[in-house]
Amino acid sequence: MPQGPAASAVTVSVVIPVRDDAPHLRRCLRALAAQSVAPDEIVVVDNDSHDDSAAVARAAGARVVFCGERGIPAAAATGYDVARGDLILRLDADSIPAPTWVASMVEALSDPDVDAVTGGAVFHDGPASRRTSMARAFLTTYTTFAFPALGHTPLWGSNMAFRRRAWDDVRAEVHLDPELHDDLDLAYHLGERHRIRHVPGHHMRVSSRTVEPRRFARCFRRGAGTVFAHWPRDFPLARWVRVARRRSERSLREEVR
Repeated sequence: MPQGPAASAVTVSVVIPVRDDAPHLRRCLRALAAQSVAPDEIVVVDNDSHDDSAAVARAAGARVVFCGERGIPAAAATGYDVARGDLILRLDADSIPAPTWVASMVEALSDPDVDAVTGGAVFHDGPASRRTSMARAFLTTYTTFAFPALGHTPLWGSNMAFRRRAWDDVRAEVHLDPELHDDLDLAYHLGERHRIRHVPGHHMRVSSRTVEPRRFARCFRRGAGTVFAHWPRDFPLARWVRVARRRSERSLREEVR
């Protein structure tokens, strides 16, 4: 576990859901140990792994919690529930954060009007000449699909953060269905009442295995399923109007203050 307090008054928790991914997790935890701003805790959620993921996490000084309910949505929610920090940062076991990652998220959330942030990434494996372009294509596809459905910036689970109080506000609304995308679902609930901002810069690298044909097809199916799970209430036109109205009301309240 990295030593030293975060460079702000807020406390920071990093949450990593994992299932049978010990080699990637070990590398992720090494990268978190090299952060320029140390998180106050790292929470690894063991989603009933059959390998030594939990042992790897404990050896690195992380706090390990168990989630027996299958799927990333339940594992991620378990981690958010037990996190002690004012800010909750989320990445995946196959993510490799740059030393500036925690600092970039804390800085972005220093804006009191922003309650959640998300960033991009490049691939750390696959053909070296195509790692950046492939990652951009993947994330552009995701954003092109998600932004119209939401009416605002989507969240991406491999690189995102939000305030503890924002999670508490929407906790009862999130879906725990393993066949849905937890990050897109969370964006639906957070984005209606809380501002989500994109964080620029190259602070994260992730595995390109997500664009393997079978994985990508499953990813797209789950994305579509997450969108449909919010219909008819969040049919795009109805959601856009509702989100715009709430933003306008929020702006008026801020002007009055």
